[in-house]
Amino acid sequence: MEADFGMAGADTRPLTLGEWMITLLVLWIPLVNIIMYVVWAISDTGNVNRKRFCQASILWFLIVVAFGVGFGILFTGLALVSTGF
Repeated sequence: MEADFGMAGADTRPLTLGEWMITLLVLWIPLVNIIMYVVWAISDTGNVNRKRFCQASILWFLIVVAFGVGFGILFTGLALVSTGF
């Protein structure tokens, strides 16, 4: 008995090497990659493996941006304090 984790009827087969090559090629094209990340991450009909990859990539991007903003605010504050502003 397998658990479907809410993915009943979804395409759960592993992607082939060729499908991964096409996926990565599409994700290397500027602007198209942003659109496709979102489309594949929220799609209910696509491959589950590609969907989870895109969801994880978006999550990592948001984490890195949050750290960058946090460090930017921290170092800007430190620079302002050190200059006596």
